[in-house]
Amino acid sequence: MSVSNPAEGPPASSRTRAGAPAGRLAVLDGVRVFAALAVLFYHYVVLASAWGEPTEGVFPVARGFAVYGWLGVEIFFLVSGFVICMSAWGRTVGDFAVSRVSRLFPAYWAAVAFTSLVLLNWPEVREVERITDVVVNLSMLQGGLGVPNIDDAYWTLFVELKFYVLFAVVVMRGLTYRNCVLFCGVWTLAGVVAPTVDNGVLSFFAVPSASPYFIAGIAFYLMRRFRPNAVLWAVVLAQFLLAQHHVGARMVASLGKTATEHIRDWPAHLIILLGFAVMAGIALGAFDRVHWRWLPHAGALTYPLYLIHMMAGLTIIHHFRSEVAPVPLAIGVTAVMLAIAWIMHRLIERPLGRMLRDSLRRGVQDIRSGTPGPSRPSIDLVPAQPSAPEAERLPARS
Repeated sequence: MSVSNPAEGPPASSRTRAGAPAGRLAVLDGVRVFAALAVLFYHYVVLASAWGEPTEGVFPVARGFAVYGWLGVEIFFLVSGFVICMSAWGRTVGDFAVSRVSRLFPAYWAAVAFTSLVLLNWPEVREVERITDVVVNLSMLQGGLGVPNIDDAYWTLFVELKFYVLFAVVVMRGLTYRNCVLFCGVWTLAGVVAPTVDNGVLSFFAVPSASPYFIAGIAFYLMRRFRPNAVLWAVVLAQFLLAQHHVGARMVASLGKTATEHIRDWPAHLIILLGFAVMAGIALGAFDRVHWRWLPHAGALTYPLYLIHMMAGLTIIHHFRSEVAPVPLAIGVTAVMLAIAWIMHRLIERPLGRMLRDSLRRGVQDIRSGTPGPSRPSIDLVPAQPSAPEAERLPARS
């Protein structure tokens, strides 16, 4: 899940070759809001664990739409490829790392703590088996260590981390049009080859079901920054076809094999088509006039909302499901999660992110200069020997 800030990008004074101004794209915030609410809709309406029974009877109409809400994750990945390429342009690898760490971790740490407290106090839907699992989750590396996620939604963060590591190599070599296109080609090849070979490292980083979205997002940004051309459209087309190829497997992973036998897959294919179409419109400047003032504020809530809504929200639903009607309960829990996300963004994510960013920047500057910054005066435990003239003035000791 790109869960990234579209405000981060090239200087406002720069312009694309097509003449469109570079900078904040409010429409990206709108896409992120749609994706986040789609995932929440899917979790609250489709998953039976919160309601204690199959949800076909709980939401006979809404469930028919909610079963496709998992595609919000794919849309997040598509936006992430665009935004990460935009935010990394003109930065060093150190600046890129500082940007990502300070952006991701403050809200994530708060979400892990919040979700853990909810599950420890109300272990109705999920239990925290070991406190050490919580500690490992704070690193965001649990996906590679075989430790269960405190919240199932966190699986996307490890996929994002893989993308960041791979893209950091491009930033290190120099973020240019040529290197980005080369990266897109190599990662595409890896995604196609990985399922057919027995190579653990290749399989780990290839992530074939997610990489098409990241790669397409990068290509769309290159279109916007430079200009559309046959090579970039070919990259996008290849990723679109690969994304469509993986729809069946993603439906099974999200809904289960039995459930997918009764669910049509054409709406999923159509949603992916619409996602690519919207991103193409952004790349071509079709939405540059969208400047709704509320979008950046709403977009800022999508990351904390994504992090806290699932297990905590399902727990609240399970706790009150016999006392409140399903529709008001789902809407009420959504409102509560939005309020908590706003509080988390204002009181934790923004101030802590700023502090962490400033601290990491100082550390990066120290590394560049080769010194650890200003040092404290040292305390010499052995008295220094006096200089010769001074020694002559001192009385001799017997």
